[in-house]
Amino acid sequence: MNRLIKHPLLASLGPGLLMAGAAVGVSHLVQSTRAGAEYGLSLLVLVILACVLKYPFLEFGPRYAAATGESMIAGYKRMGRWALGVFTLITLGTAVIIQAGVTIVTAGLTGLVFGLDLSITWLSVLVLSTCIVVLAVGHYRGLDLIMKLIMTVLSISTLAAVVLAFGAGPDWSMLNPVNDLDRVWTAAGFAFVLALLGWMPIPLDVAAWHSLWTLERARQTGHHPSVAHAVTDFRIGFIAATVLAVLFLLLGALVMHGSGQTLPDSAVAFAGGLVDLYASSLGEWSRPLIAVAALTAMFSTTLAVTDAYPRVLRALIEQTGVADDEDPAPNLHRSRYISALLLVTIGALLVIRFSGERFTTLIAFTTTVSFLSAPLLAWLSLRLLTSRHMPAEHRPGRGLLFLARAGFGFLVAFSLLWLAWRLF
Repeated sequence: MNRLIKHPLLASLGPGLLMAGAAVGVSHLVQSTRAGAEYGLSLLVLVILACVLKYPFLEFGPRYAAATGESMIAGYKRMGRWALGVFTLITLGTAVIIQAGVTIVTAGLTGLVFGLDLSITWLSVLVLSTCIVVLAVGHYRGLDLIMKLIMTVLSISTLAAVVLAFGAGPDWSMLNPVNDLDRVWTAAGFAFVLALLGWMPIPLDVAAWHSLWTLERARQTGHHPSVAHAVTDFRIGFIAATVLAVLFLLLGALVMHGSGQTLPDSAVAFAGGLVDLYASSLGEWSRPLIAVAALTAMFSTTLAVTDAYPRVLRALIEQTGVADDEDPAPNLHRSRYISALLLVTIGALLVIRFSGERFTTLIAFTTTVSFLSAPLLAWLSLRLLTSRHMPAEHRPGRGLLFLARAGFGFLVAFSLLWLAWRLF
């Protein structure tokens, strides 16, 4: 075993940064930046609140995997086929469109950064092909290493951009949160808030992804993490994702708010408009810094999502009884992953081909669907973590349970508000 991962905590680190990499994408680069650009600092508290209230449900993934040695998907099956069926329906209903949503933003930035004069569909083919090569050649080990490098570059470049934005001397009178509250409480403002919260900091089905990554990391290192180490790894990634969400909102507010400019609807134009606005405010020299921060943010998300859905689909096949074997041979295990990878990729490219020009509509739809499914996923995970299938000593404590129930109430309340707004 590698000498560097002999320490139990070091051997456990990795899945949390994968979760952070998956989080820091559409929710941060697109939605957080738009929140700051259009509403200043008025949504900052709501962004932080959403991250805090979703914390328990996201932490449940690595907690369950470390405590039981199995994924949350296997746990849902133990609860009953109805629970596994609910999770399966949510996954099948969102997988292709979420993959398309994150890929299309990455494609736009790829075309901008590398000066490629290609259609959004062909740019998406290029991005997804790169992801497939990375995953096929490097497997989980390659994904883990690349994500650690990406998160380091992303954190440094984004923090540097925020410091420079503060140094440019923003108009603080324009950034008073009270000034924009009236605009938030409109039909358009409320719709945007729901879309923002849908992926802030990340959809709740990522808890199941995280449980699979935790088990894969254990197989890679030969070390099964303790619950304490798995939760520590998660917290590192979660804090990074939350801080970066705040930084991107600050960037949007400091650089774009009150400029009178709006970001375009097409993916390529959006990417160009985003970088142009930063460069015009901070100086032309900052263009490469902003472009690198944006592209690394989106590529990390696309790479993580491209790996996650095939893992989930493979696990669902092996848990639902579609496959005849409960413990498949390694080659069969791998072939199912590759098949699911190609299936999701083709489906995402078809969505992009036929809806690529309606970029912001696709993003808003994707994030809203994620938000509306969140209460159901929260309820399922809370029920699993407090069930007899979870060892009593590793179940959530009083504080975490209180926060989970508060978060569940928050998700239900906002979902009901959305339904009322749409119906009446």
